[in-house]
Amino acid sequence: MDRISALRNVEEALRDFESGESDLAATERRVVTVLRTYATDFEGEAGLAPYRADGENRANGLVVVAESAEDARTRVYDLLDETPGSLDFAVERL
Repeated sequence: MDRISALRNVEEALRDFESGESDLAATERRVVTVLRTYATDFEGEAGLAPYRADGENRANGLVVVAESAEDARTRVYDLLDETPGSLDFAVERL
């Protein structure tokens, strides 16, 4: 899914919510599904790729876009405002 398709799908979900055809929970599910699809189909430039964190902590399940696994780990720590090495998780390229 490209960026334009993702934006259109999110806009459609918001329109349905605004018109009363969808409740908040359903709208959230639709938007999350669009974002997950976009992230897993992401074809970045200059070596960018999506990576998912897997661990027994709050990093588990986070998906970030990075140039390498090491950069992905750094981005996860930054997003969670954690000191590098303070969480135990692995990253996997999607």
